[in-house]
Amino acid sequence: MHSAQAGSGRGHLNLWEQIALHIGEASGTPFQPKAPASMGGGCINTAVRLSDGGQQWFVKLNQASRLDMFEAEAEGLKELADAQAIRVPRPLCTGQADGQSYIAMEYISLGGSGSNAVAGEQLAELHRHQAEAFGWKRDNTIGSTHQPNGWSADWVDFWRWHRLGFQLEEAARKGLGSNIQRLGERLLDSFSVLMDHDPVPSLLHGDLWGGNLGYDDQGNPVIYDPATYYGDREAEIAMTELFGGFGGAFYDAYNSTWPLDPGYATRKTFYNLYHILNHANMFGGGYVGQAQRMMEGLLGELG
Repeated sequence: MHSAQAGSGRGHLNLWEQIALHIGEASGTPFQPKAPASMGGGCINTAVRLSDGGQQWFVKLNQASRLDMFEAEAEGLKELADAQAIRVPRPLCTGQADGQSYIAMEYISLGGSGSNAVAGEQLAELHRHQAEAFGWKRDNTIGSTHQPNGWSADWVDFWRWHRLGFQLEEAARKGLGSNIQRLGERLLDSFSVLMDHDPVPSLLHGDLWGGNLGYDDQGNPVIYDPATYYGDREAEIAMTELFGGFGGAFYDAYNSTWPLDPGYATRKTFYNLYHILNHANMFGGGYVGQAQRMMEGLLGELG
C-alpha cells in the first residue's frame, strides 16, 4: 500500500490535485481527473469518483485524524482480495491532504443484476481462508467505532473482551444506563454456555449487511467497507440476517457449501447484540431498548 502525508512538495496544490498526484504515483500512470463526481454513501465518510476519461478511482475522505481508519480499511480490503473468493475493490493508496485523510481504491460500477446464490457460495469460500488464532494483525473500526482485534487462541475470550465487553465499556462511558451494564455482566458470566461450539478462525468481512454487498456490471458479487478480522463465520452470517436483504437463495447456497453448526439460532442473537450495542453507542435512540430486549431474551433462554 502506498501512503502519503500532506506536504512533500504538494503544498501549492489543492485537495484534488494532491490526491490525483498521489494516485498517479501509486498507479504508475499520470492522472489528471475532471471534477469529482459525488457518490452516494454512508453517514461516516464523503465519497467521490475521480475520472480522467480513462482511469477511474473511488475515493473516500474524512477528517485528518481518521487516517488510521483508512489505512486499516486498505489492509482489510487487500486481505479479502488476496483470498480470491469474492470480489472486493483493490485499494491503491491512503494519505492526508488539506486537513483531510483519504483512501483511493479501484472503482467498480455497481448496480448489475447478480445471483444471491453465487454470493452465498463465494462467501463460504472466503470463510474457508483461516488463521491460527482469532483476531487480526491490527485494530480497525466497525462503523466509526474502534474495533480491537488483538490475537487470541480462544474464541470465547476474544468475543468476551474484544467484542461484547468492549461495547459494554463504550455504553458505560456514554452513560447509556445501568440496566445495560447489569444485563451485560450477566451475559458475560454465561458466555461459555451460549458459545457451546468450536469454531475455526475464518476470514470475515466483519460488517456484512445488505448495504455492503452489490453486483458489478457482469453480475459478480462485490463486498466493500469491511471491518476485517478472523473469527467465527457464524458471526458474519448472523449480521447478514440482522437488517435483511440477502434472500433465501443466499443462505441455501451457503449451507450447501458449508453448513452452519447446530445451535446457530441462539448464537445468532448473541453475535448481533454486538452490532446493536454498537448502533446504540453511535446513534442512541431505539437501539438502546433493542439491545436490552436482546439481552433479556438471551438470559431467558439460559433459565
